[in-house]
Amino acid sequence: MANTTKSGSSGSGLSQNVAGALCYLLGFITGILFLLIEKDNKFVKFHAMQAILFSVAFFVASVILSMFWVIPFLGWLIAGIGSTLLGIAGLLLWLFLMWKAYQGEKFKLPVIGDIAEKNS
Repeated sequence: MANTTKSGSSGSGLSQNVAGALCYLLGFITGILFLLIEKDNKFVKFHAMQAILFSVAFFVASVILSMFWVIPFLGWLIAGIGSTLLGIAGLLLWLFLMWKAYQGEKFKLPVIGDIAEKNS
């Protein structure tokens, strides 16, 4: 599930573990930036692609939960609790992914990680 690679540098001039962690910093924005900058380093390209896909998935889940606000009472409860839990889980997962990349690990999220690996 996780490969460890700590050596190497990226096309940005940063060490690959720092570049990999920074891919997640601003979600799809830094993901796209590092995907454009990085030409050869598979580790950084993987984390850039996974950061993009994670951000998009989080956004889609947020939009779906926000649709429940139009349903009185039960919808408000689902949207309120769901949005709170999604926000907490998203924050913790975002920090975890940055930490794993900084450690030099290629931690793959289910489904998203496989797609990122194929496209990096």
